[in-house]
Amino acid sequence: MRVVVTGGAGFIGSAVVRHLVLNKGYDVLNIDKLTYAGTETSVKAVSNSAGYRFLKSDICDRAAISEALVSFRPNRIMHLAAESHVDRSITGAKDFVDTNVIGTFNMLECARHYWLTLNAAEQQAFRFLHVSTDEVYGSLGNDGLFTEETPYDPSSPYSASKAASDHLAKAWARTYGLPVIVSNCSNNYGPYHFPEKLIPLMILNALDRKPLPVYGNGANVRDWLYVEDHARALDVIAERGRIGDTYNVGGRNERRNIEVVTRICELMDGMLPQAEPHSRLITYVTDRPGHDARYAIDATKLENELGWKAQENFDTGIEKTVRWYLDNEWWWAPLRKGYEGGRLGLFDADRKAAV
Repeated sequence: MRVVVTGGAGFIGSAVVRHLVLNKGYDVLNIDKLTYAGTETSVKAVSNSAGYRFLKSDICDRAAISEALVSFRPNRIMHLAAESHVDRSITGAKDFVDTNVIGTFNMLECARHYWLTLNAAEQQAFRFLHVSTDEVYGSLGNDGLFTEETPYDPSSPYSASKAASDHLAKAWARTYGLPVIVSNCSNNYGPYHFPEKLIPLMILNALDRKPLPVYGNGANVRDWLYVEDHARALDVIAERGRIGDTYNVGGRNERRNIEVVTRICELMDGMLPQAEPHSRLITYVTDRPGHDARYAIDATKLENELGWKAQENFDTGIEKTVRWYLDNEWWWAPLRKGYEGGRLGLFDADRKAAV
């Protein structure tokens, strides 16, 4: 099995690469632009594997992507490359449109032209998995879950760009017959997560005794999915999912943001005791513009049709995650030099008010 993974030096992508190479023994071509959130150290565990290759390239570069597909001759493409941080999308939306929309269009076109060169049996076996987010569905109230039939209602430039890319992927399946499958996941957490996101930011700020900024009143709810569970799910979807279908991937682990931060503080108290509890560092800050109230995924279709189950619940996963960051400064310390945990996504007026 030969698999192209785009964005394979990022958080979720690197988990997919490690799973495919180490657990499945597949040949993998990792295509990544190596933006601020992508680093080859995230795939250090497979860098010397015979079946692993890396190509530094922008998914918007049609010539480079086309050449890579023809040369590597993949049986699957797992497309994860994306700009993903909501806060950054608020003040830098163009990068999100360029990568998430135009880049996905380019990947679909390159894949389609490559697919047309395959023989009938190869075409039938080929799959293009487009990996997306539950944020395309917008915000839930206190009740209910996102299903594969939930209408799209994106709130941020990030989620709007991902919604656009989802529509492109499904259109290429319907119009051109390209064997596309789409997945939409809940919030991921775990090792190798760039420290701008909530969980790694809280861990590293707590480690440095810096404030732990919680947006608004901390009541926003997310459904948390351990990244290695997600990697297994994506492999299963690419292998056995139905062409043209969507599969939601969720951990069934809803938590309010303040509960997540408080749990991290409790774990830090146990693993790295200080004179005062880490919860003393919690600081409430101005909420994010357009901050969705609640996300929650119904993963029944994936669980029943394809037999996937999350192996980690939030309690086991968050303990593993905190421990990993405490034990792996070699990975996050260089990244922390470039981003020290400051607030992102503020308008100029908001910045002045926050000072």
